[in-house]
Amino acid sequence: MIQTALIMIGVGIFAGIAGAILGIGGGMIITPILTLGMGLNIKYAIGASIIAVIATSSGSTIAYLRDNVLNLRVAMFLEIATTIGAIVGALLTGVLDPKYLYLLFGCLLVFSGWNMYRKLRRGQEVLQRVEPDKIASKLKLNGTYYDKAEMKNIDYQVENVPAGFSVMFGAGVASGLLGIGSGAFKVMAMDTFMKMPLKPSSSTSNLMMGVTAAASATVYFFNGSILPGIAVPMALGILGGAVLGSRIMQVLPARWIRMVFIPIILYIGIEMLLKGLGVHF
Repeated sequence: MIQTALIMIGVGIFAGIAGAILGIGGGMIITPILTLGMGLNIKYAIGASIIAVIATSSGSTIAYLRDNVLNLRVAMFLEIATTIGAIVGALLTGVLDPKYLYLLFGCLLVFSGWNMYRKLRRGQEVLQRVEPDKIASKLKLNGTYYDKAEMKNIDYQVENVPAGFSVMFGAGVASGLLGIGSGAFKVMAMDTFMKMPLKPSSSTSNLMMGVTAAASATVYFFNGSILPGIAVPMALGILGGAVLGSRIMQVLPARWIRMVFIPIILYIGIEMLLKGLGVHF
């Protein structure tokens, strides 16, 4: 039991660091380790991954809020779309064929990965338009943050607000219908469609995922999917890892974070496309 607890703490620290830096929670790291590496039933692995997302969000969001890296207004605005989408997705279960959503979002993620690669090639991280987006200005979504890697304040503008809102609605539908996490979709909506820099996109995604996961955690708790012996030590490790990861992310150049994120988002996109096409390995 002690050995298992120590392993869970170690896994949690790793997942917390990676999740906080990339804005993908930690669930996509936890689930394969628990199922493939430790032979845990997928039901309990998913329950543990929900706790992982909440713990990552809790540990990292405190630091991101204090250092004013995340965009709170964007987070709350997009969370409306995600929540409505999740409800619609749950209602569409058994009505809509999931393969179409797999194909749609697989294509979107591959496109987003390609767009991120183009940004990496150009070295362009911050969008500055002569005329700010009217909707973003009206909703006060534009922001500023202090980049510790570049040692300066960076002002950025948000654009394509309806496109970002629509993507997050679709991500909510996919999450509710397919039971998948939406961390990569959140970063995609902000980075690719709303043209936010990667650091605010990643940190804002962490906050939003915690809100979404907290809403579904009650269901997993009452159906017995959360094992305290697994979830508690792992959550402790993740909290520590997320706090550490949030500090590492702020001193890393955005280019490095993008280089790690691109293969992950491409992998998820290709996997979803293959599922939509009925290809299984």
